[in-house]
Amino acid sequence: MDVLVVGAGPAGLALASACAHRGLDTAVLDPAPDRSWTATYGMWWRELPHDLPETVVAARAAGRAVAIGEHRLGWDYAVLDVPALQAHLRAQLAGVRFHRGRAVGSPEPGVVALADGTQLRASVVVDAAGRWRPLDRTPSPRLPAEQTAFGVILDEETAAPLTAPGEALFMDWRADHGEDGWPTFLYVVPLGGGDVLAEETSLARRPGLPLATLRRRLHARLATYGIRPAEQARTERVSFRVDHPRHRGRGVLAFGASAPLVHPATGFSLATSLHLAPRVADAIAANLPQRPGRALAAAQRAVWPPAALAVHQFRRIGLEALLRMPPRDVPGFFERFFALPEPHRWTYLTARDDLRGTMSAMNSLFRQSDTTLRFRLVSSAFRRPVVTNEVADDPRPLQPLSDK
Repeated sequence: MDVLVVGAGPAGLALASACAHRGLDTAVLDPAPDRSWTATYGMWWRELPHDLPETVVAARAAGRAVAIGEHRLGWDYAVLDVPALQAHLRAQLAGVRFHRGRAVGSPEPGVVALADGTQLRASVVVDAAGRWRPLDRTPSPRLPAEQTAFGVILDEETAAPLTAPGEALFMDWRADHGEDGWPTFLYVVPLGGGDVLAEETSLARRPGLPLATLRRRLHARLATYGIRPAEQARTERVSFRVDHPRHRGRGVLAFGASAPLVHPATGFSLATSLHLAPRVADAIAANLPQRPGRALAAAQRAVWPPAALAVHQFRRIGLEALLRMPPRDVPGFFERFFALPEPHRWTYLTARDDLRGTMSAMNSLFRQSDTTLRFRLVSSAFRRPVVTNEVADDPRPLQPLSDK
């Protein structure tokens, strides 16, 4: 076959579809290719691919954030109808074959070993299996920095104290949960059909903040608004890595979260994967079947052009600065970020290959920062990554901040 995609998630199906539409003999390998997706997927409205039908969007809402003060982001947030997204992507897979099995490695370029001892071969092998990256067994050099969250599904009336209709609360850093310790924020978005997701989120921590802590904080925060979720209310649990190193699988193209295309500052990757899939498929199709090695190299350049590599490195420096920041300083940092001009905020959060724009945004943030924050931002480029943020979780009530 021409292309074998390992992983039947959104990124894998988007790339498989794009390859098949270009006449490539394409297959997908997954342990459970028919399983339903359960995660909540969202992106900024302006990021929606033009070929994604609006029926895939469950809700559209104006974004706002609270750090110390409140900020209107100026962009709408789109929450996707996940079953509709899955059905849409699967409907585009005409000619794509599915193999049921678990990949355990790639013993040589163009070969995927399965757990049952069999092998599959393709001119181009793609690892799109998300955080598990079965075709890259390189040990991690450090504890992973993870984004974790615990959420509960509320009805619109119950959630009314948190957000107005037509709004999405991107971040609320106020410590309404009443605890000291690692900073977390509230994320509240409409899901469509009268449902609202309220989620306590740890943006990044090495290792991830335990879900039990997030659950406790969420319920304490909701109680301050007079909200007590029903015992049978649906919940969501989130845990994924935001600092994966580049995929090192020999002779393998990494795509989606495996690449990793995850934005270190937000955890978003879906919009990037959907936009990149046609470009990557074009690169493969232009070089197959005569030159598989050249096709792989071209596809890798499509995923990671030099500008995108540089931007990703700057974002990783920003992640390390955040991991080093004293918890009480985090809301102040985001207060400065959300006060940046709209083009700077948009570029940093979405433009993965706009190196000049990213540097301009970071320079603007630097100019608005005090001496201490400037030192943290700059020094993170030269210091070793944080080893761990692990400290004893302290549930004691917050004490008033001193002016001294």
